[in-house]
Amino acid sequence: MRHKDTPRSSAFAPFRHHDFRILWGATLASNFGGLVQAVGAAWLMTQLTESATLIALVQASNTLPIMLLALISGALADLFDRKLLLLAAQSLMLLISALLAFVAWQGWLTPWLLLGFTFLIGAGQALYNPPWQASMGDLVPREDLPAAVTLNSVGFNLMRSVGPAAGGFIVAGFGAAAAFTVNAMSYLR
Repeated sequence: MRHKDTPRSSAFAPFRHHDFRILWGATLASNFGGLVQAVGAAWLMTQLTESATLIALVQASNTLPIMLLALISGALADLFDRKLLLLAAQSLMLLISALLAFVAWQGWLTPWLLLGFTFLIGAGQALYNPPWQASMGDLVPREDLPAAVTLNSVGFNLMRSVGPAAGGFIVAGFGAAAAFTVNAMSYLR
């Protein structure tokens, strides 16, 4: 319970903290790229195969690693330096996304290869999420923590609104390989 003498933290107070601003912006860009990539992968799979199962597996291959690796990733976030885990996860996703974009531009993608790439990107996301969530308390003081958690959710939901729409425009205008390139570039922030 808050005493009436205790100052209330502003909803935007976490942005006063440099590390929070940097990591929040990077996560926003990464979420945007991931959602653009998901649209590109789903569309490309419809071009590679008529199998409804393989088309449905695109989304599953991206989210299944999060379900499978959540407990392990959470334990890693508690045992190891969160900053190193965040950098490792971002580096993994950058590498896999750049490789996916390259293979797509070359026209070498098969349905199973596309599923493998999306699974690996999902594994990177599974590794990234727990240390990011846990790092909120390291980035802002306790009184700004509720606002930081809220801003994190707002950013994620904002990208869930904008990312797929932008992904549709990118895929329609430039193709799936361009969507994969946007995702790879989103890790460079």
